[in-house]
Amino acid sequence: MSMSRKNRVPLGDRVAIAAERALAARSFASATDILIGIGWLDPGAVERWQRRQVDCVEEVIQVNPLRILEAMQLFQSWAAERGLIASPIDYVDRTPQRSALHFSRSRDPKIEASFRTHWVSPELSEAKRERLAEKASRGAELVVVQPLNAEWTCHRCGGTGDLLMMEPPGPARLRCVGLDDLEFLPAGDARLTRRVKTNSTKYAVVVRFSRTRRRYERLGLLVEPRALAEAR
Repeated sequence: MSMSRKNRVPLGDRVAIAAERALAARSFASATDILIGIGWLDPGAVERWQRRQVDCVEEVIQVNPLRILEAMQLFQSWAAERGLIASPIDYVDRTPQRSALHFSRSRDPKIEASFRTHWVSPELSEAKRERLAEKASRGAELVVVQPLNAEWTCHRCGGTGDLLMMEPPGPARLRCVGLDDLEFLPAGDARLTRRVKTNSTKYAVVVRFSRTRRRYERLGLLVEPRALAEAR
């Protein structure tokens, strides 16, 4: 039997619960945390959005836009009551171009700004808040695949190679996406990996699918040769 309207948890309470969980886990809460937490946004849809397979977040939320706006207003009220600090974030896509992502179909600046704002714990130092903002604005890591099947064709040039990057139309060679100037750093040395990632303005994670474990496993990084030389 479905839950009656009287017994449903109010939207404000659902937003607060999702926000508290995000804040406890990462010392900040974002609009996507809320939408995922209340069940309106699927994490897989967020990944498709980051890869430009969907145009905006609003496109993959099957909820009335006015209802989404209400949730965001409740989120902002919760953040104000908690004394959280607003931190504007530059959301960029998961492509080498790092183009700006959009949340709404209208591209309304006020709506976009509300979605891009992370609310950060005031208990963090200013330096830690700045590091969080810098990390978030970098966007999700680029992912390069070492294919199991050597017979694949780049959708851009018709060529092939040892590594590929998946794009909405299909696989692409690293040369075609502008990553062929990077050098491979195998996984295994965590300290070296951290140093190189810090110094490399451009890098990508290299993965390969494991048939036995039925998941992608990390092989290493593609990094700028300069950053690797300096880190060593």
